[in-house]
Amino acid sequence: MTDSLSDATIHLVKATVPALQQHGLAITRRMYERMFQNPDIRDLFNQSHHGETGSQPKALAQAVLAYAQNIDNLGALAPAVERIAQKHVGLTILPDHYPHVAEALLGAIKDVLGGAATDEILAAWGEAYWFLAHVLIGRETAIYTSLAAAPGGWRGWRNFKIDSRRRESEIITSFILRPEDGGRVLHHQPGQYLTFWIDIPGQHPLKRNYSISSAPSEEAYRISVKREPNGIASNWLHDQAQEGQILRVAPPAGEFFLNEESPRPVVLLSGGVGLTPMMSMLETIASQHPNVQVQYVHGTLNGSTHAMKEHVAFLTQAHGNITATTFYVEPRAEDRQGQDYDHAGLISVDWLQANTQLGEADFYLCGPRPFLRAFVSGLALAGVRSDRIHYEFFGPADELLAA
Repeated sequence: MTDSLSDATIHLVKATVPALQQHGLAITRRMYERMFQNPDIRDLFNQSHHGETGSQPKALAQAVLAYAQNIDNLGALAPAVERIAQKHVGLTILPDHYPHVAEALLGAIKDVLGGAATDEILAAWGEAYWFLAHVLIGRETAIYTSLAAAPGGWRGWRNFKIDSRRRESEIITSFILRPEDGGRVLHHQPGQYLTFWIDIPGQHPLKRNYSISSAPSEEAYRISVKREPNGIASNWLHDQAQEGQILRVAPPAGEFFLNEESPRPVVLLSGGVGLTPMMSMLETIASQHPNVQVQYVHGTLNGSTHAMKEHVAFLTQAHGNITATTFYVEPRAEDRQGQDYDHAGLISVDWLQANTQLGEADFYLCGPRPFLRAFVSGLALAGVRSDRIHYEFFGPADELLAA
């Protein structure tokens, strides 16, 4: 592998930008069709992102376009590359999988673009693909090695037993997971997630990511799962997965986590089940960082969906420097303002400007895409520096190589 792309490849890849803008989605859809002809490759992917919404092909089309547009400035893509590497580690992607993607991608470009996909264009995209693939493989190898060598660490899939479960709201249930082998578990970074391989009779193997909702420990992890209306995995967990159930789990992964070294105030901002990584951060701060100033701002529909309310109240009282503010979008008649929630309606940037240390704090955000669209851009426009806005989201990202 060379240390850089050739000038000819950079020129040819950039020349395909107009074609990708017009045909990128067709290319990525065709690419997945080709890959999914191999059941072993198909089962690496979260099929819920390839159904009616087609969110993963759309995200990958945008990512391929971004790669082409920035092929001469790859440093701009470093954060996306790290996120992809973290996700690949969660899914135990191996170097042997990359040729399958290369074959499918180049074949899809040829299928969709026809004669416009000349041998020179395909060769350039082949070089560009393998350049990025080797970057990812190198980073993933380093992560795998670090995780396996750490106390309680492992590589690949490890069996965990559901030790207990707790109903947190009408739609969210928590599960305490302990290793079947009785060993210790790897300390995660507060905010990271676990990847699960779930076998359900009559279904292809399912891969799902769930944020860890507890502080790091040597003994167990907690995940808190929202029941999705059409979610095969989430409904199975809520309805079928009882104490003693064995789940296959990959090591903690993800580049969204609390910077415990920062001396700055912290604002945690979540919507709906986006509270799960915030619980890990809150518990960590409450137990390990008594002097950190924290504001936790959470929005949910109403009391029926408000999870872990009592737990947050306990943490605020125990810490002393944590304050919590809750917004209910549609409060019920039995929801009491001042006791169950603080404000009716949606969280707004204006409220954050008036009630948080906007120019001094680190902001951590997690929630559905509309929530993040509003606050990632809104906070930036309000003057919060981009390096102080950290966020996690649900569903596929706009990535260079998604799995």
